Amino acid sequence: MSDRGNDAVGGADVIDGVVRAYHFAKADPFRAATNNKGIMNAISPVAVATGQDWRAVEAGAHAYCAYEKDQYSPMASWSKDDEGNLVGSIEVPMAVGLVGGAVRVHPGAKANVALLGIKTADDLAKCIAAAGLAQNLGALRALATVGIQSGHMKLHLRQMATSAGAKPEEVEAVVTLAKKSGKRITVTLVEDALRQVRGE
Repeated sequence: MSDRGNDAVGGADVIDGVVRAYHFAKADPFRAATNNKGIMNAISPVAVATGQDWRAVEAGAHAYCAYEKDQYSPMASWSKDDEGNLVGSIEVPMAVGLVGGAVRVHPGAKANVALLGIKTADDLAKCIAAAGLAQNLGALRALATVGIQSGHMKLHLRQMATSAGAKPEEVEAVVTLAKKSGKRITVTLVEDALRQVRGE
């Protein structure tokens, strides 16, 4: 994130917003729970895809957040270094392995581990944790800029345009027309916008 990007909000402001959102989660266990749920939205699917016991990973992560600190706290932390760069880290127990279980017998799990280039359980744990940290950054960035709901709706509208039959080069125009209408977003509205884009 830098001030050279084309975001409506400059990089330095985004960084400050991410750090503020982290401090809010650190101070409020309910906000921390929401942060951690988002982190687990990334951790759990990677664990499942690589043949891990994702329920054990989730349980261990949440228990650690409640036990290791004074109150239930976020798994990820965010700060600025001396040069103003955003620095993130994640601390979460990761009970994963590459010997036995589904990872050795399930073809999908074996293929996913190979695709990731993972050779050790430690590397797998780091990969899974990194997915959680990246997910948290995306969520906190959205909170610091346009808001979570706006980001979700923009993605949903793109998916609706694609489902309506929009080609990749038509999607943005359909989304823009649908949003400019000021009407409730429905499948019919999106289909009408697609027809307008095509001049039908």
